[in-house]
This record gives sequence, C-alpha cells and structure tokens, in this order.
Amino acid sequence: MHIEEDCKTMAIAEEEPLFDKRSGFDPQTGIYHSLVHLNEHQKIPTQPNLDTATFVLSQFPPPEQAETRVALIDSATNQRLTYAQLHRSIASLASGLYHGLGVRKGDVVLILSPNSLLYPIISLALLSIGAVITPANPVNIATEIAKQVRDSGAKLAISSPDEIHKLSLTGLPVLLTSCSEEDNQLSVEELIEKCEPMEIPETKPIQSDTAAILYSSGTTGTSKGVVLTHSNFISVMRLLKWSVDVSKAQNDVFLCFIPMFHVYGLVFFGLGLFCSGTTTVLMERFDFQKMLENIQKHKVSNIPAVPPVILGLAKYNGKEYNLSSLRRVGSGAAPLSKEVADQFRDKFPWVELRPGYGLTESCGAATLFVTDEEAKAHPGSSARLAPCFSAKVVDFETGLAVPPYKEGELWLKSPTVMKEYLGNEEATAVTFDSEGWLKTGDLCYFDEEGYLYIVDRIKELIKHNGYQVAPAELEAILAGHPQILDAAVIPHKSCRLDDEAAGQIPMAYVVRAANAELTEDQIIQFVANQLYQQSPQGPNYCSNAIGSDTSLWI
Repeated sequence: MHIEEDCKTMAIAEEEPLFDKRSGFDPQTGIYHSLVHLNEHQKIPTQPNLDTATFVLSQFPPPEQAETRVALIDSATNQRLTYAQLHRSIASLASGLYHGLGVRKGDVVLILSPNSLLYPIISLALLSIGAVITPANPVNIATEIAKQVRDSGAKLAISSPDEIHKLSLTGLPVLLTSCSEEDNQLSVEELIEKCEPMEIPETKPIQSDTAAILYSSGTTGTSKGVVLTHSNFISVMRLLKWSVDVSKAQNDVFLCFIPMFHVYGLVFFGLGLFCSGTTTVLMERFDFQKMLENIQKHKVSNIPAVPPVILGLAKYNGKEYNLSSLRRVGSGAAPLSKEVADQFRDKFPWVELRPGYGLTESCGAATLFVTDEEAKAHPGSSARLAPCFSAKVVDFETGLAVPPYKEGELWLKSPTVMKEYLGNEEATAVTFDSEGWLKTGDLCYFDEEGYLYIVDRIKELIKHNGYQVAPAELEAILAGHPQILDAAVIPHKSCRLDDEAAGQIPMAYVVRAANAELTEDQIIQFVANQLYQQSPQGPNYCSNAIGSDTSLWI
C-alpha cells in the first residue's frame, strides 16, 4: 500500500522477469503481475509532500490554452467553464472556506449534491486545504445521511438546496451550493464570486494523509467508510492520464452521468480527466433520452458507462438521434457480459467498447484494455491488470494461489488500494491479509494471456444441488434475448418438498420489452438452450431451477 514499495516491486519484476511473459503469472509466488508498464515520464509521483489538488492543478493546460479550453459544460444550461475559470474558482473557494468558514486540515466535510459544475470545484478546493471529503448519495434518506455524518465525523455539510432537508437530523452547519437572491444564506457560488485567492498558511496535506471517506458495502457486509489517501488519488490520476494518452483520447468530448459521489464518477469527472485537458458534458443525473440528446447536441465521443446503459444502447431501435460522433464507450462498476458486448458491437460497429474492473477499495482502478482489438479478442473479459497492479487468485478451501483458468477469490495489491475501513478494525482485518493483499470478494480466474474474468460476487453465489450458480451468468443469458430489456437473478428457497435437498434455487426477475408476449415457458427454454450450448451439465440445475413457480415479472 506504499507507492515506492509497490512500484519498486514492479521495477524489479521488469529487470528480472521471473514470471510468464504471456500471462504475468509467477508459479513460485502465485502472483499475477501487470504486463503493462509506465515509462519514465508516466511514473507515479513518489515525493511525500504532494497532495491531490496540487497534482491535478499542475496537469492543467498551460495558461495560454487554459483561458479558452473548455473543461466542463452543463448539459441543462449550456454554461461552460474553461480550465482558467475552473482554476480561479477552486482557489477562491479554498480561500473562502479556510479564511471565512474556518475549515482546516483534517476536517471532514459532507458533500450532498447531484452532479453539477460546482461539484469538482468543491472537491478540489476542500482537498487543497487538507480537508477530507465524504460524498453522500443524494437519493439517501435523512437517517442514512445522519448515519454517514456520525460515522465519518463530518463537521460541515455542503448541500444543494433541494437536498438540505435531509440534513435535519445531523445538526451540522450547512453551506448551500447556490441560492436565490431572496435567500439570506451563504453559498458556494457567493464565496467563489467574492473571495480573493489568498495564501493558505497551514501545512499542506501530504500523500499519506486521508483525502476522502467513501461509503461502500465493501467486500462483505453493511456500508463502511473506505478511507482513501492523497497517495491513492494521485496514483489513480496518473493511471487515468496514462490511459487517456495510450487511447489518444485527449481531444475527446466526454459525457458524465455517473454520479460523482461514486468512486467511478469522482475519479473520472471530479478529479482525473482534468489531468488530460479533456472536455466533459455534465448531466445532473442519468436519463436515457437526455443522454441521446446530449450525444447528438455536443458531439460526444467518449462515455464511461455501466452495463445497464450499454444494454439500453444495444437495444435502442430509435432513429431520431445522430450518434455517429460516438467513438469510445467504457464499462465499469459491474461485469459486462459477452452477450451484451456482442449486441452493442453489432449495433455500433464503429465504437470501441472497453470493459474494465475496479472497486471503491481500489480507488476505482484495477484492469483495463489498452486497445479495442484486445477487447474484441477477449469477449467477457474485464481486461488485464493496470500498471503497478498485482493479483492473486486464491482457492477458498486450500487458501493457496492458483494458476490460469482456476477459479478463486481475487486479491489485489496496488498503490491505489485503500488505507482501511474507517473505525472498523474487524472489517479491515477481514479484508486484508497479513501481507497487505486486498481480498475483493469477487470470484474470478485469469486466462493464459493474463486477461481477468469476473464470475460473480462470492457472497451472491447460489448454492444449488452442490453447484455454485453465478447469478451474473444467468442474467447475461436472459439479457441476450431480444425481447428482454433487463434481468436480475436472486437465490430463492423453494417451497416444493422435492427441492428441499437442493438448497437454493435461482429465481429470475425480467423486464420485458414493450409489447413483448414472452411466456415463462419460452424463457425457460431459451435459457436451457443457451446452457446446453455452454455446458452439457448446465440444465441439470438451471433449467429446472428457473421454473414456472419461481419466475416473476417486474
């Protein structure tokens, strides 16, 4: 979890390649090594006295370009923010927060807001003075917000006007993001407008300091505070910049509908893409129709997305929008099935589709495809390990690391991996082994070329007739039916006496396309046929499991 230690390990591996150069697997240690390496000018900075905001701002375009280069566009208002305006706004807000409101290094500040032009400004301003950000989901209810405030130790909340009522149980002082002239209340917009950038006299944050507390259900159990340091953010910023460079995406127009309270949205749009000088069109929240409108209106070329959005695009049959500007679509937050990927590529053959894998505990990073050719050649894969990552696949029963094509739990090491779960020594101890490996809770395997395949979440596996049934595999099959828009598979205890010994059985919820006349029997047969093609033994447990008494429609 130390940058120098992890990257030195990678450097030694480069000098003395003891592992298989095709898969990255070292049979002596059981470790998979990244097959992609950073060159000298792309290396992750190791100087200790560096913070996230300083690093990000240092990567902005030079002053003569920053005055005209657009960083952000509000999709609702068409308001544009150049890199120079973004820089000045961050400095002004940091000055107002420090000198006006007394926010200090180490203070935890809750951010409760949907996506907006102000979100990155707030995040970077707080990080620049050493405050710790804890983003909250705007759809959470008041009791959930109060729980996050108590757990994180937040001292101030910054909230959009529409969400302020959810802070009623917290007792926190509140700074609004914006307010009308009639409101006699201080806002972020007012601080940006009226505060002059001033020197922050207190010691700047350093790489080992906590930068953010993000809430995740973690690899097991209930929601926990994931402690991410400035080192974690700087490392993932460098990897994201490297990814943009090797993809030649510096001039792409990105579309953001991923919420910035989530590590995916925060890393990409709240912080990371600014290091590459790209332009991002911001949507307050996801709406499929508005997404299509924005692609056409702003000639969007790059969309970091999630599997349900990719499935929606694959099944979109309308012709009223021109989507020809689209060049690249990424997929994260959940595995993208081969079936959905194939449907998308059939519909958009000119678009590069690149799935990846990461989790909050790894600061959103872990794997990526360098080229579209790689992604096409390895359908269903979540790509290879990113630079400075190493992995193990650990057998549940023996606790031993296993070679390619053997399934087990994915363990990771990287300078992006979190410090700990906040105030939860037990969960931290369960999640890390004695050597600092992060246990992800994901069932996976690597192939002989070092490509990762995520089977499912271990805690979501369905135990039936001695088999471990992966819901994600059944969901992918169901989603491959042209008249099914989406599907979810969960474990269910059968009420039939003859099924008692079988344990859990999979129950499928499906969303049928408009005017579809699918019957349960047709779906059961469709799944059975697919499973026969994949494995002769499949229907022994699956075709009977998704039966007429356990299929429900939503």
